Amino acid sequence: MLSPKDSPRGKLMSQYVLARVVRMDNIDIGLFDYDRNNTLYFFLLNGDEEIYMRYGGRDATGPDAYLNLASLEIALERGLELHRKKQAGEWKPPARPSPDFAKNYPLLVERTIARNQCVECHLIGDFQNQHRELDGTLDKLKHLYRSPDIKTIGIQLDVPKGLAIKEAKGAAAAAGMKPGDRIAAVDGTPVWTFADLQHRYDQVERKAERVRFTVDRDGKPVDLDIALAPRWWLSDIRYKQLTIDPRPYFESRPLDAAAKAKLGLDPAGFASEVRHVDMFAQVMKSNELKVGDIVTAVDGTVKDEMADTPELYIKLRRKAGDSVTVDVIRDGKRMRMPVKTFRMSFRK
Repeated sequence: MLSPKDSPRGKLMSQYVLARVVRMDNIDIGLFDYDRNNTLYFFLLNGDEEIYMRYGGRDATGPDAYLNLASLEIALERGLELHRKKQAGEWKPPARPSPDFAKNYPLLVERTIARNQCVECHLIGDFQNQHRELDGTLDKLKHLYRSPDIKTIGIQLDVPKGLAIKEAKGAAAAAGMKPGDRIAAVDGTPVWTFADLQHRYDQVERKAERVRFTVDRDGKPVDLDIALAPRWWLSDIRYKQLTIDPRPYFESRPLDAAAKAKLGLDPAGFASEVRHVDMFAQVMKSNELKVGDIVTAVDGTVKDEMADTPELYIKLRRKAGDSVTVDVIRDGKRMRMPVKTFRMSFRK
């Protein structure tokens, strides 16, 4: 590390042994589970591979959105605190998950191990999903839309201060969260860092309507029951470049109730106005949509319990590479046109 040994951070680091994993071939990915598209990730653990906490995480705004040296120091301090509690018999590790290894995924073995290539983190995540797709266990809400954005429920962290609340809005504010609170647990599970929070929040059932946050307020625990809106889990996952995410290459905005009524459309439908068509769509001729078009149906379907736009419906209900037919209103005229999705290739 570049931190001077006599600096506060250097003194903290001197109490740890830093092990950098450069290949994932023989790592227990069942134990060391995380969103494989995070840029940087630390596990703070002891010699028995009992994990005290995590450090890292990101969102769609950037790879280092929640990375900060000051918050790293906080994590290091709390890691040592938990280690002391472990030694004193005051901390009990969670049950260890079932072991899992890269060699358990034939497509990953063929793509990397058999070629003596690096088993990269993002490849593990993607090949796990490919196998889930093949064996019918893929849950797109859970496996594609990992790491839901906490800002969706109104939580803005003061990043250098770890899990301290900088601003609370929306559902979080309505539940009573206040600036200065420190998030201490999610649904009863203690969290110490943003990575802990992100990992635990990711485990909330996607159809859940509420989640319980416990905050430390002036040294006292306060439970807050936060309402979850439909699609609370939805975030921009394009930076992950997942191969099983069907790319329709257009974006739209749902029409309001008045606009739908004026057009005689189902008020609960996902009719939306196209706001952007990716240049890739023009180059590959995957669709002929234009900005301002109103897409009212996909393969005759006009509404869905989870999707509020036609492109989200395609992402959730179709496979990468599928072609669909969309109903479109353009300049008052109704028409149908094909839309072909694409399967992304791996980034290297």
